[in-house]
Amino acid sequence: KPDICILDVKMPVMDGIEAVGIITEENIAPTILLTAYSDKELVDRAKSAGVFAYLVKPFKPSDLPPSIEVARSRFEQNVQLNKEVDNLQDRLETRKLIDRAKGILMDEQKLNESEAYRRIQVQSMNLRKSMKEVAEAIILAKSV
Repeated sequence: KPDICILDVKMPVMDGIEAVGIITEENIAPTILLTAYSDKELVDRAKSAGVFAYLVKPFKPSDLPPSIEVARSRFEQNVQLNKEVDNLQDRLETRKLIDRAKGILMDEQKLNESEAYRRIQVQSMNLRKSMKEVAEAIILAKSV
């Protein structure tokens, strides 16, 4: 996995902006476009593709290290944010499953909400399974 990808807009096999889109979508590495083109349409396409820096030729060699540093930092921030989003989505899904399972227990066993939650929690500990797995089992058993 590369530390960083530095591409030109005009490349022989694939447009550099398309390559940036693929690299960004796959979360491979931060990307920098180093190109002779500065028209707004290309810059807008590059932003949409997820480029982390856009340098126009000619450039001074001293321009590259700060761009690399910023691109790598932004990439790491994106990676962390994506992990956090995934974690939050998983927690929300778990919460929804537990709520559905609590509802089933409340209806079928005439428990109040805290009793239903405690029943799932105890079952989770006894079976050494996550509360999500216990909730999924309750929901599955109800649907059969």
